[in-house]
Amino acid sequence: MSAISVRDLSMTYRAPVREGGLRAAVASLVRRRYREIRAVREISFEVGPGEVVGFIGPNGAGKTTTLKMLSGILHPTDGEARVLGFVPWRREREYLRRIAMIRGSQPIGGPPELTVMDSLRFQQLIYEVQDEEFKRNLSELDEMLDLGSLLERQIRALSLGERMRSGLALALVYRPRVLFLDEPTIGLDVSAVQMIRSFVATYSRETEATVLLTSHYMADVETLCRRIVLIDHGCIAYDGDLMGLSATLSPYKLVRVAVSDGACGDWSRYGEVVESEPGRVSLRVGRQDVPAVTARVLAELSVVDLAVEEPPLESVMDRVYREGVA
Repeated sequence: MSAISVRDLSMTYRAPVREGGLRAAVASLVRRRYREIRAVREISFEVGPGEVVGFIGPNGAGKTTTLKMLSGILHPTDGEARVLGFVPWRREREYLRRIAMIRGSQPIGGPPELTVMDSLRFQQLIYEVQDEEFKRNLSELDEMLDLGSLLERQIRALSLGERMRSGLALALVYRPRVLFLDEPTIGLDVSAVQMIRSFVATYSRETEATVLLTSHYMADVETLCRRIVLIDHGCIAYDGDLMGLSATLSPYKLVRVAVSDGACGDWSRYGEVVESEPGRVSLRVGRQDVPAVTARVLAELSVVDLAVEEPPLESVMDRVYREGVA
């Protein structure tokens, strides 16, 4: 049974529109006009128990809207979804106890006079976590997040990094089985980003939680996810393994060549020059042209090294985000 099952899920917003000027503003009070915005268009996918899946796409593609529907915050216009067997937007109590929606780094909040342990105990009451389970979960989180020295400190006395670690513990102390992570590393420094990545990987591995992760940082996706679901203009444009993403979306490969004589004249006759230095060059070559180009290079030049590579995921996604998916 899938942890997350989505069938033809759609979400359409009605946004008010009017022309500029005082007359249009007054007229809109009497007769308001709307336009429909199709944020998500009949998407379908499944996520198995324990999977960590990257849910990526450009701004406005429908990522956050989808996560909000799956976490029960939004009611879809059409379609079906099941998470752990529950219909998310019914917001049943048992369902909400089994999921967590974490947006951004989500530092711990609440009255600054409270200690971290006070906040965790309050969370225990809200989610009705039994004492033995609470202690066991807190022990696991302490090991992953190094919480020991923070538990008896007031929230007001914590640094941003400490508030972030405490916020993660607060969101997960009831041990949710599904995590919806919306840009969890946005705005963080290098050390904090590394901590988040390490924590998500460890938490999923040790608790077998299912994770659906959105991020504009491809390093997050490459580090944590083997499978990618790409959404573009509200539609699923790719659903498959990470290794096949570049091959599917990029029309070219990189051909890296090193020659013994230090130069070859006009490299552009073999392909688009990406970077070059004496004796070395990287060429962007259409996929269908790679066999012919490499054969020409080997026949015409004194080659000491030649490699054909997929383009970096970062550059592939940059093109997709700017130009869309063909």
